[in-house]
Amino acid sequence: MDLSDINLDFEDVGSWPTPVKAISICLAALLVVGAWYYFDTQHQFTELEGHQKKELEHKKTFEIKQKKAAQLNDYRAQLVQIEETLGVMLKQLPDKTEIAKLLVDISQTGLGNGLEFELFQPKGEQKREFYAEYPIDVRVVGDYLQLGNFVSGVAAFPRIVTISDVHIQPHKKSGHLVMQGVVKTYRYLDDEELVKQSAANKKRRKKR
Repeated sequence: MDLSDINLDFEDVGSWPTPVKAISICLAALLVVGAWYYFDTQHQFTELEGHQKKELEHKKTFEIKQKKAAQLNDYRAQLVQIEETLGVMLKQLPDKTEIAKLLVDISQTGLGNGLEFELFQPKGEQKREFYAEYPIDVRVVGDYLQLGNFVSGVAAFPRIVTISDVHIQPHKKSGHLVMQGVVKTYRYLDDEELVKQSAANKKRRKKR
């Protein structure tokens, strides 16, 4: 078929040659499909992709929560263990009536090991979240063995007592050593004090 002999009359499409009709139908179908994809299907694919991403996020969230749920019994057991440990530690903190005796015990431990106190100065109670600290500035003079026995004796108290900021140097007037540091003992707050301390902490947070 010579293309130059083809005369396409758009008012009489039925008279077009069969190959031309077939090509025209294919082009029309492609235009319809392209328009349908552009105006409708393309947006649906975009929405589908968004839903697929959300589905993955939900799956990850579910897996994380599922792992936490599976470990719930372990967390509960750990919580019980922490509470028991805390209870033991709280029993090692003296109450108000024991503080004075504990301060005497600290000084007697030093004197009993042959130390000379140049300073034994309580700095006053300092309240924390659920307990109070009693820091004491101390400066004692003695030999190395006496200082070691004093520290060991304090560490062996049934109540919690710590020694921090320790500095040891030769004594200027004798051949002994002088040890300076902060001895801290602690006590737990009773229920009334805990309420007051909680209220005070809330006020501090509001001011910040």
